Amino acid sequence: MEHQDGTFDSALEERSGVERPASVNPAFTGGSFIRHVRPQELSADYYAEGILQRNRTILSRAITMIESSLPKHQEIAQKIIEKCLPYGGDSLRVGITGVPGAGKSTFIEALGTHLVRSGNKLAVLAIDPSSERSKGSILGDKTRMEELSCMENAFIRPSPSTGSLGGVARKTRETIVLCEAAGFNRIFVETVGVGQSETAATRMVDYFLLLQVAGTGDELQGIKRGIMEMADGIAINKADGDNIQRAKLAAVQLRNALSLFPLAASGWKPTVEICSSYTKDGINDVWAQIEDYERYTKSTGYFQRKRVEQMETILKETLTSNILQYFFEDSANKALIEEALQKVKNSEESPYIAAQRLLKNFLKK
Repeated sequence: MEHQDGTFDSALEERSGVERPASVNPAFTGGSFIRHVRPQELSADYYAEGILQRNRTILSRAITMIESSLPKHQEIAQKIIEKCLPYGGDSLRVGITGVPGAGKSTFIEALGTHLVRSGNKLAVLAIDPSSERSKGSILGDKTRMEELSCMENAFIRPSPSTGSLGGVARKTRETIVLCEAAGFNRIFVETVGVGQSETAATRMVDYFLLLQVAGTGDELQGIKRGIMEMADGIAINKADGDNIQRAKLAAVQLRNALSLFPLAASGWKPTVEICSSYTKDGINDVWAQIEDYERYTKSTGYFQRKRVEQMETILKETLTSNILQYFFEDSANKALIEEALQKVKNSEESPYIAAQRLLKNFLKK
């Protein structure tokens, strides 16, 4: 269209539109926001106060700080644990393990939603196996607990195993303390489910639940000693549809097998229940057995004795870990270690003799 001044309208003409927002958050202008937050984030008091106020964001950041291997983070993490320790211990810690495919995540969601709806505050510490090749973990347990992860009184924290043995992460014990200080009275520790090497998990929980599944053609595997002797209770999952009768048969077999085992130090005879995480049948019965165990062990004093023994174990394991770290990080010792490694590679010295020589030299300092 031609105007009186001889100009024309054009479809290519640029016109004013919605004002474009700034690409940088104004709160960050001049670095004022960073200067304001960074001192707080590096303060143990900041984390401890946030945890005691039940701030989940700060709790998550504190756990990340604990899991960090940086020396400056470890120093702050120990102070956080020290400040939270007086407020911990008032919870029931339940370890849950089972072979891959037993339905641990689905079971935890079914049991967890039942507990939260009953007025409990639940923290789930899910340990995800780390790849030996890439060293990475998927950390996808929260995606398999959709309903539970949306509940206000539930907290789910997936952590990588990072090569730690026993089905748990290196910092699981410390994480439990922080969750208890944040007001969670029920703590679930889901192991990686490696089968029969869950000893580390039993040393940090009050009740150890073994999740089994029937109808896989491997019922005899469940009767073997090892992890069976560690379990305080067994739940046969996926007892629904055509699998109900197989689950009942497996329960009878497991009860017969458990009757041949010597009585545990707690004096508690492990129970066997069948349940379905899909239909929720039997979930209440499993939790009822866990509560019975808690009442029984507290009445006999075993509950507290086990907690004390666990603290002693933590002290010894921490000493061992610190000594090893100090041994390998000692600057004067590094050269001797490299020299010994070279001799072992060249078959000039036995690795056992080399280890003894290095240790004796280290102890002379």
